[in-house]
Amino acid sequence: MTNLPDAFAIAPVTGSNFSRELRRAGRSMVAAKWPLLALAILFVVVVVAIFGPWLSPLDPNRQNIMMRLAGPMAPGPNGATFVMGSDALGRDVLSRLLYGARVSLMVGISAILVGGTLGTIAGLVSGYFGGWIDDVIMRLGDIQLAFPFILLAIMFLVVLGPGLVNLILVLGIGQWVTYARIVRAQTLSLREKEFVEAARAMGDSTTSIMFRTILPNIVAPLTVIASFNVASVILAEASLSFLGLGVPPETPTWGSMLAQSRDQLIANKWWLAVFPGMAIVVTVLSFNIIGDWLRDLLDPRLKERG
Repeated sequence: MTNLPDAFAIAPVTGSNFSRELRRAGRSMVAAKWPLLALAILFVVVVVAIFGPWLSPLDPNRQNIMMRLAGPMAPGPNGATFVMGSDALGRDVLSRLLYGARVSLMVGISAILVGGTLGTIAGLVSGYFGGWIDDVIMRLGDIQLAFPFILLAIMFLVVLGPGLVNLILVLGIGQWVTYARIVRAQTLSLREKEFVEAARAMGDSTTSIMFRTILPNIVAPLTVIASFNVASVILAEASLSFLGLGVPPETPTWGSMLAQSRDQLIANKWWLAVFPGMAIVVTVLSFNIIGDWLRDLLDPRLKERG
């Protein structure tokens, strides 16, 4: 077999290039300041989600009616302290908040993995083959986008019933269209590039070209979209849990804690809504800040590929 022209050669990513890009990203984050703070907050949330059972001062489901609706820093059972107060059943708000972080992150990341995988495969197939396959996949996406996502999620969860797995599947399937459209657009612009033609000339299979040649070149926009989508999924999970359609009631989540605080707001039991509400807002805002930073950092590359 004759050698391919040098113009078709793909320059490998060397360690020095990776180190240089990593230093550039670090300088950009330090200069922007807000992404550094957002990353620190997300690191704390991840640590809390992983080590919540060990960090929790009390059992999140342990009820103590005699100590119900105790304010922040009130004395608790066995010499403990209700740092963030207790709820209407005498359960420790801080412990439930720590356990709720695990559920929110698990749902957010798992749903993005489900939706991102489905959307990436659909976008690659749609953009690479085109024709009627492209039309069918994109029309299915248009049909889904024609309905408000939260209404679709409520409808499916009412039919399937509440539960962690059902919640992840419903929220994940609801995200596939976003990834499919991004991947399709990038695949359409890349499938006629020289390095893809070189892969075809070398006899690579269609699957290899899509997943080993094209896909690595569109990871950057997927990373940006994933950061924004994790934030939207966490909000959706909180909304569905607030409506009683998320995980079972005995599982602490930030959304269910907000739902349980509704009847106590009139009685000025502010801590029941403020602490889980702040956890949701700060986490969602941090993911959005990281998404904005990644978009600005990767924008020159995205323009070159567009």
